[in-house]
Amino acid sequence: MHQPVSTVTVMFHQRNALSTEANALDPVDRQRTIATDSKLKTRSFTQGFTMLELIVTVLIISILFAMMAPGWAVLMNTQRLNAGQERVLQAMRDAQSHAKHNQIVWQASFQERNGVVQWAVHAVNATPIASAWSSLDSAIQLDAETTLQQSGGVRRVQFDHEGHVNGQLGRLTLSNKNGGKAKRCVVVSTLLGAIRTGSEHSTMQDGKYCY
Repeated sequence: MHQPVSTVTVMFHQRNALSTEANALDPVDRQRTIATDSKLKTRSFTQGFTMLELIVTVLIISILFAMMAPGWAVLMNTQRLNAGQERVLQAMRDAQSHAKHNQIVWQASFQERNGVVQWAVHAVNATPIASAWSSLDSAIQLDAETTLQQSGGVRRVQFDHEGHVNGQLGRLTLSNKNGGKAKRCVVVSTLLGAIRTGSEHSTMQDGKYCY
């Protein structure tokens, strides 16, 4: 009878040990489970918060862009006019320089072809071929304030061998096709060949806003 009792006792103790070990491990497993759940919840919350931040950022950028767009358009229009004015001024000065250098009358010509302002510099007795014409930005137009002498649809200013104006004084004024008050002008102001530039003003001078 002694051996069976001993066997049962051993088995009982083994079972208690296993039970105790299992009970000891349960809290750890429970903590691991809780930690895992917490990480998942934190990760989910973080991902949701990041998406919210992204949406808010895109919304703010859109609002800022909508606010800045008109100002940006005005800036671009002004830059186009400034560039066009510089080219017109350079064309007139080139004609004046060629006239003095070659001792013959030279001309700066301007026209609108297919809605685009074009310019050419040439001797007065030469008709510029199509490839001799250069174009300004297509968003620019000849403004109604332009007073340069016109012949055959071409606005012109001529300079003699001394660089003096050969004929009528006048101005060429540029404005934007899409509207706005911005103007840029190049004015041949004296018979001696003085050339100056101007921009729009809120009040008129000699019937013109650009001076």
